[in-house]
Amino acid sequence: MTPLHGHTGPVAAHAGPGLPEQLTATAAVLAALAYLWATARLRRRGDAWPRARDASFACGGAALAWAAVGDLPGGPFTAHMAQHLVVGMAAPLLFVLARPLTLALRLLPPGPARRRLLALLHSGPVGLLVLPPVAALLDLGGLWVLYRSDLFATTQRETLPHVLVHVHVLAAGTLFTLAVCQLDPARRRFGLAVRGGTLLAAGAAHAVLAKSLYAAPPPGTAYAAADLHTGAQLMYYGGDLVEAALAVTLAVQWYTATGRARARALRTRPNGRARVVA
Repeated sequence: MTPLHGHTGPVAAHAGPGLPEQLTATAAVLAALAYLWATARLRRRGDAWPRARDASFACGGAALAWAAVGDLPGGPFTAHMAQHLVVGMAAPLLFVLARPLTLALRLLPPGPARRRLLALLHSGPVGLLVLPPVAALLDLGGLWVLYRSDLFATTQRETLPHVLVHVHVLAAGTLFTLAVCQLDPARRRFGLAVRGGTLLAAGAAHAVLAKSLYAAPPPGTAYAAADLHTGAQLMYYGGDLVEAALAVTLAVQWYTATGRARARALRTRPNGRARVVA
């Protein structure tokens, strides 16, 4: 994530990835290997764990590593936006779909470590952070501050802000995805209306921000018009794709919950038929 490309961009046009980018890629690969080791251990003791989750987490780790040290397409701003989509949206979705917290709880034996993890997941601060509107504000609000203030220009010149903003984008994107999907254990479950409404509002805020970047670059920066427009379009349409995937996840949850409710109704009706409400 070089100063040339911004906080989520690892590769400069004239230099290879620096130490922060190499550490990011290494951490992503190690996390994927740790996940695969954990699922292999789970299966060895006879527990079932879908292979699709292994693939999801491994793809998330590979995508994050590529965003850190890989060759990215287009000019500086387009490359930065490709990295933004991977680090802040696509990789978090792939990680969350793999249900790593559920895996940790399944793998940990009953004892202090498992109780501490459960206490953390059910704590008040975590419950506040996974409140969908709060998570959306941290994620989308942070992006608006980044791109519509001098912060983006600062991340291009200074290493520490560059790294800190990158960490925030990954963490906030993961938190938002966790809050919307709610696949792992949480203190409180929110209904589909709250999560779906938050997703729609966040998608609108992301789209408006992309359109504003099409019209004008972040303050204190200058990009070629073609590069700026391509990067903004990538942000707009790429964001739509990830948000559509989140919407599909919500739709599957709704369909599953409805099917289970109908099955329960069929089991409890004396004649084996669920009552139809007009």
